[in-house]
Amino acid sequence: MKRYCLTLDLKDDTSLIAEYEAYHKSVWPEVLDSINGSGIIGMEIYRYDIRLFMIMETTDDFSFENKAAMDADNVKVQEWEQLMWKYQQPVKGAIAGEKWVLMDKIFQL
Repeated sequence: MKRYCLTLDLKDDTSLIAEYEAYHKSVWPEVLDSINGSGIIGMEIYRYDIRLFMIMETTDDFSFENKAAMDADNVKVQEWEQLMWKYQQPVKGAIAGEKWVLMDKIFQL
């Protein structure tokens, strides 16, 4: 099993943040199927103010490249991603078009 931690910011608008959280209480089944079918076995998203923090646990053979290729061919996932971009904004230092940015682990106990 592998663990990845990623970050992303939301737009600083309380009504948009509330909408974003409401969508995540009932994520579309096609999006959940895509997540489950890609080798992701656990996922949690936390929020502090506008900052999001995602923890993903995956199978050892999971790859971001394969997940991106699967998503590119999935109309409903693309629709979800486009909708979510209404609420999201890149963190400082993100590459153009990059959403979730992989974080570096700096400590472990």
